[in-house]
Amino acid sequence: MVSTPHVLASSAGLEALQRGGSAVDAAIAANAVLCVVYPHMAGLGGDGFWLIGGGGSDGVAALHASGPAARAATPEFYRERGCTDAIPMRGAMAALTVPGAVDGWRLAHERHGRLPWADLFTAAIHYAREGMPVSRSLADWLVTDAALLRDYPRTASIFLPEGDPQREGARLVQQALARTLETIAQGGARALYEGELPARICAGLREAGSPLEAGDFAAYHARWVDPIRSSYRGYDVVQMPPNTQGFAALQILNLLEGFDVAAWGEGTADYYHHMAEVVKVAFADRDEWLTDPAHVDIPLERLLSKEYADERRRLIDPRRALGKVEPGVRFGGHAQREAPGGDTCYFCAVDDDGLVVSLIQSIYHDFGSCVTGGDTGVILQNRGSFFSLDAAHPNCLAPGKQTFHTLVPAMLLDDGAPVLAFGTMGGEGQPQTQAAMLTRLIDFGYDVQQAIEAPRWLMGRTWGTATSALSLEARIPEQAIRELTLRGQPVQVVAGWSGTMGHAQAIRIHRDTGFLEGGADPRGDGAALGW
Repeated sequence: MVSTPHVLASSAGLEALQRGGSAVDAAIAANAVLCVVYPHMAGLGGDGFWLIGGGGSDGVAALHASGPAARAATPEFYRERGCTDAIPMRGAMAALTVPGAVDGWRLAHERHGRLPWADLFTAAIHYAREGMPVSRSLADWLVTDAALLRDYPRTASIFLPEGDPQREGARLVQQALARTLETIAQGGARALYEGELPARICAGLREAGSPLEAGDFAAYHARWVDPIRSSYRGYDVVQMPPNTQGFAALQILNLLEGFDVAAWGEGTADYYHHMAEVVKVAFADRDEWLTDPAHVDIPLERLLSKEYADERRRLIDPRRALGKVEPGVRFGGHAQREAPGGDTCYFCAVDDDGLVVSLIQSIYHDFGSCVTGGDTGVILQNRGSFFSLDAAHPNCLAPGKQTFHTLVPAMLLDDGAPVLAFGTMGGEGQPQTQAAMLTRLIDFGYDVQQAIEAPRWLMGRTWGTATSALSLEARIPEQAIRELTLRGQPVQVVAGWSGTMGHAQAIRIHRDTGFLEGGADPRGDGAALGW
């Protein structure tokens, strides 16, 4: 089974499985298609994070495919170019980290691939060269970002070919991207990092203000890392370690575990109030500490301990909303300059050997930096724009440093075996939607699709918004919304099926029968497909 936020990507992943491919083969094939059909969220110019377990493998392996800041990227580099407070969110100066996703494909395929490397790109190359229909999500974001894209003529020539946004169902052709995908298919993943391609990507970037050079690409290699974990109601929950916000997702569950969640009742004010409050408490520590662990000694053992959760849980008043929450463990620096946003694609796959893949990939904001690298068709991520220029900040920019990352694929284990691959896109919303899915699956007994479709909330700012309200989908009962307002929550009601809540996907493995149960988010354009 495979589940992605776009049906064409799900179909490509399923085809890989039907041809005898592994879950890793399916994930790469699906990701390559997402780079074509969801270019506002995924791309060759972005990062990726993997969790891989089951199928006879030893435990759960974590694959870190997030590129570092360029060797020339320093606070002084930006100050010399007039950036004294912050790195620009768009443009060439926002393109300062090496895209890691494609080298992550290489590492995963070397360990778990069954199909020939080149075969994994057939569908993606076809859709790039021959065209694909513009999806609902892409059409909406083209309208939203049309004025922004016009500032970047090479990118605008791809997505605004007649000067105006492509409408839903229109054919979008990306010939340059097709040629780049062919180069990677024929030359291997390292073709994006060594030789002609990186030189072409970086051509013109330096003159426009980017510190990236071809040598930064050549020096980068994805790597295997140790995942982090905690438990919830007898299950083990596995997450990526820093520089991702995985520890915040685990802190949320640690805080929730001390409450009788089922007693609140799903869809009640008690449920949404407590879910918002645990997020505030967990994010206070995240914003104080999260950065590259090679540069800051993050006290993970303390932050993830059940005893620490017991202490922090006492901050929560069941009848009144918290205001600003101070971190429980101090770094001594400054809070993040703003909450992270980000456009992302989460997807998952399970093969006939029981190998389970939970994978997330992103170019950060919608259309990333908006800059296309030379004539390659590759849009470069703007992930590095979240670095701080404040020397006292834990996430201060430094050459070769990894920035604060929101990307968190997740996996649930029962007695050491994977029973759920799950995740979502949506910046701040990722740990929150994961908590929503797990409480609805475990505490309320929902099936996978019900857990994905149930009305969601989002505490804080996320991609596409500039507010730190408690956003609630309009399908939440009016009385619950009123009660939350009375408790002091900064309520903001959004559409009943709001894209700002992210696009969640999941696959559950039923160990007693071996059956697979998948779900895909109707807030996106995807599908869960099995065979």
